[in-house]
This record gives sequence, C-alpha cells and structure tokens, in this order.
Amino acid sequence: MAKKSKLKALARVPQSREQAAAAVGRIGTLRREIDARKAAKDEKVRQAGEELEREIAPLVEEMGQQVEGIQVYCEANRTALTNDGRVKYHDFGTGRVSWRQRPPKVSVSNVKAIIEHCKKFGLKAFLREKVEINKDAMLADPDTAQMITGVSISSDGEDFVIETAELQTAGAEG
Repeated sequence: MAKKSKLKALARVPQSREQAAAAVGRIGTLRREIDARKAAKDEKVRQAGEELEREIAPLVEEMGQQVEGIQVYCEANRTALTNDGRVKYHDFGTGRVSWRQRPPKVSVSNVKAIIEHCKKFGLKAFLREKVEINKDAMLADPDTAQMITGVSISSDGEDFVIETAELQTAGAEG
C-alpha cells in the first residue's frame, strides 16, 4: 500500500493586506540579499579562475612544446612506429599516439550559383526543401488553425509572479 504524502503546512500566510505588503517587501529584500551574495561568490570564482590560469600557464606552455616535439618525432619515425603503415598508432608504454583520418566535409562558396547549377542539371538529390509548421501564424489566426485536425491552441496555465518595487539609482542601469 502506497504511503500517503502529507501536505506541508504553510508557515507564512499573511492575515491582512498590510502583512501581505510587508511580505512582498521582504521578498524584495531577500532577493537583493541573495543577488548580492551570489555576486560576491561569482567574483571569488572569477578571481580563483584567473589565479588558476596564471598558475597553470607555464604548465600549459610546456605541454604544448612536449606535444609539438612528440609530433615531430613521430612524423619523422612514422614508418617504424606504425610497422610500415600497417597500424595507425604506436604504444610507448607511457601512452599512445595515433593518426586519425578526419571525416570528409563539404564546403560551398557561392550557394545561389550551386543551387542553380543543381537545378539546371537535375541534381535534385543535392538539394533539400524544408517544410515545417508555422506556429506563429497559427497563434495569429487561432480560429482557422483550430479547424485543422490535430491542432489545439491553449495556454500552459498561469504563473503567479511577485514583482517587488525597486528604487532606480543613477548608474544602476546595465
């Protein structure tokens, strides 16, 4: 038998309009405090990231030099390392190097000219036509759209939003 879950008692329900106004004001204060604390921690994270970048910069540079050196060595000795090209890797015991063929890619320079060429010579396999539902048009004309079987226009419900009043200070606009 499934265990029934109990609803949690609401701890802070205002009993008057004044209490509700005070609660909305408190929400604004709490949001500002949360934002201030997040900003302070974000600054610490940013500073820690900068410090880490400074600390590891020499290591990153040395690693780049090591990679370049290994690549030069392996390219110069590729035949011996790959068993006369029979394999595309070599295991050094401390690690493995390999040569991988990149997948092919298509580059086009003049799209309109290429499309015209494909149409002219009947190369329709190289062309793609995309047909999709225009939901914006359906929202603009919901009565007509709802006549189509399978189309329904509805709202996802409503949201309860609290917008706290904020003072605008000079220079505070972002």
